[in-house]
Amino acid sequence: MKFISHIHSLQTPVCGKAIRAFALPELMTAMAIFSLVIAGTVSSQIFGLRIYRISEAKLTVASDGRRVLNTVRNEIWSGKLLYVGNGDDSSFKLRADNTPHIGNALRICATTDTNSYVHYFLDASDSCLKRTVSSNSQVQVIARNITNELVFQAEDFQGNVVANYQNNRVIKMTLQMHKPEWANALSEYYQLQTRVAWRATE
Repeated sequence: MKFISHIHSLQTPVCGKAIRAFALPELMTAMAIFSLVIAGTVSSQIFGLRIYRISEAKLTVASDGRRVLNTVRNEIWSGKLLYVGNGDDSSFKLRADNTPHIGNALRICATTDTNSYVHYFLDASDSCLKRTVSSNSQVQVIARNITNELVFQAEDFQGNVVANYQNNRVIKMTLQMHKPEWANALSEYYQLQTRVAWRATE
């Protein structure tokens, strides 16, 4: 009788409170909620990384574009002679009068000496806009992934392409670029365009 009483006392709640464990449905519910929280956290991290890559690509393109446009603009402003034509790293053929002054190259002479110049050209072999100077043979890559062939054109103040070397020309530069292979960006193509008013200085 004492043994039975002892067994009964072990089943009696301590301090009047019932001791109760999780049931299987409750445990499964808790695990499901925990799994949803983990999945949501991981999805948020992946989404954040994707947005970062998109922003990184766009900022890189914008930064490179500003650098290119600022460099070309400043050299156009400082030039005394300006020629639009076609060429590469070793040659340049300027556009003749009575033909539209549109081409893949731009030559800027800071003085009246045409043997001293800065030369911009689109290299069709690797789709890069490049820069050279007459003082050395070094070729500098200015922009990559260019898709348009005609980068430079001379215009009047109304935006019409000119066919002569008149003063007060506006130089328009257009760079159409596809996204780099590493960039997971929303846009496949980008376009940068600027117009620089130029006047020959005396």
